[in-house]
Amino acid sequence: MKSASKVIMNTGFLYTKMLITILISLYSTRLILSALGAVDYGIFNLIGGVIGMLAFINGSMVIATQRYLSISLGAGDMPRLKAVFTSSVILHLLISLFIVFSLEIAGLFLFNGALNIPAERIGTAKTIFHFMVISTFFTINAVPYDASINTHENMLVDALVGIFESLVKLGIAVLLIYVNSDKLVLYGLLSACLTILIRVIKSTYCLKKYEECKINYRIKPDYALIKEMTGFAGWNLFGYFCSVLKSQGLAILLNMFFGILVNAAYGVANQVNSNIKHFSTNMIRAIMPQITKSEGSGNRDRMLRLSILASKMSFFLLAFFAVPIIVEMNFVLDIWLEKVPENAVIFCQLILLLSMMYQITIGTMTAVTSVGNIKSFQIAVGAIEIFNLPAAYFLLKMGLPAYFVFINSIFWEFIAGNMRIWYAHKIANLNIREFLTRTMFLSFLTAGFAAFLAYLLTQVFQPSLLRAAAVFMVTSVTMVLMGWFVVLTKEENLKLEEVIKGILKGLRGKIKNTNNEEKGS
Repeated sequence: MKSASKVIMNTGFLYTKMLITILISLYSTRLILSALGAVDYGIFNLIGGVIGMLAFINGSMVIATQRYLSISLGAGDMPRLKAVFTSSVILHLLISLFIVFSLEIAGLFLFNGALNIPAERIGTAKTIFHFMVISTFFTINAVPYDASINTHENMLVDALVGIFESLVKLGIAVLLIYVNSDKLVLYGLLSACLTILIRVIKSTYCLKKYEECKINYRIKPDYALIKEMTGFAGWNLFGYFCSVLKSQGLAILLNMFFGILVNAAYGVANQVNSNIKHFSTNMIRAIMPQITKSEGSGNRDRMLRLSILASKMSFFLLAFFAVPIIVEMNFVLDIWLEKVPENAVIFCQLILLLSMMYQITIGTMTAVTSVGNIKSFQIAVGAIEIFNLPAAYFLLKMGLPAYFVFINSIFWEFIAGNMRIWYAHKIANLNIREFLTRTMFLSFLTAGFAAFLAYLLTQVFQPSLLRAAAVFMVTSVTMVLMGWFVVLTKEENLKLEEVIKGILKGLRGKIKNTNNEEKGS
């Protein structure tokens, strides 16, 4: 009960952060697109957009480090915990140097005719690229500190820092409107500075708060542990790098075939997807430490139950908002942006559908990661991710519209999802038939039925705020009812009821204690 309540409390912190940051981010994006214009916004999302993808790579390395920290913390082994953190600091310093070197080498080829950027903006694009490389170095070296915050399940600090970061981003967006210098260069510089500032804040907090973060450099490093962590982190990073390569590779392909303006549409789609995915990724961040600690303590059954529940909840928390937005995408973008880039609507719809397919198997990936045998898993899934690129190139070469690259991605994600399920069965003994029927099929059936009802409303009423509200209401009620009575098992329903009652009881107790203290004073 205590661990479940902690998950709910941490989820609450993360969702408070998410709601505030999404509102700020949506308005900031509107200001930035207006200040930069479609061409410069497209350049930033093509080159500087890699900064955003760093969060994806950063998340993968945090998971790798967090696994070792959680197992040591769960066992109460402080010497081991310190050794893991010290080894992680050394490992990520080496990784950051390697990636910075690789990026600078890649930059020599990218700006030598590979990218379709207006000639007068090539110099600016190179400057943005170097800002991104600097951010990369600091981001990677902050991974051990992010992992410590997650391992200790201190999501309040993460939420407060995230809100602060969003407010600074809003300040940058407002500043761009009033400056007369090169706005794209200024935006790239300030974005890089903000990335470094956030990393310094989190690192400083961990050094003061957590004992294992206070490194004694006189102690000899544990090279055997560094080697073990290098293998795990390396293969985990390989899998996520394949996903990043796919995403950025698609951006480059679209740029090659359709020019820089299509990258503005792609940037808007990624912004919409990133904000909505927060609803599901926050659930994974809150529950991940409990999954890893369950496996570390030898409780495989609990680990699998939590992983399956994570898949269901991640999917529904994304679909809850994604389904009505997909149906009302034209209306949403018209309200949000002053001028909607061409292709933005269909890009947004397809990328959200792609994310829903990914989220339904995210719990199986967490299960495999918790067990630790990930080499063959990451190679197989990573290879499928990479197949996106040659297939997309072939489709575009045939003269098909730009949005076909995302239809192609949905096809390959379906294959990758089934591969994750199979590996979870092989490595962690997941029941494939039960997962396919009780989790995947019923979840998509629920979302599909809600989307069908919403579509019927769009055929009856004209586009308006009232219709959008009705669509959201219908899809929300449909998914909540079907999720409770159809998708969740009786055991999961009872557990959820137990957690809710426990939280309400705790809240009543706090209110009662507060009232007694006031009376006593």
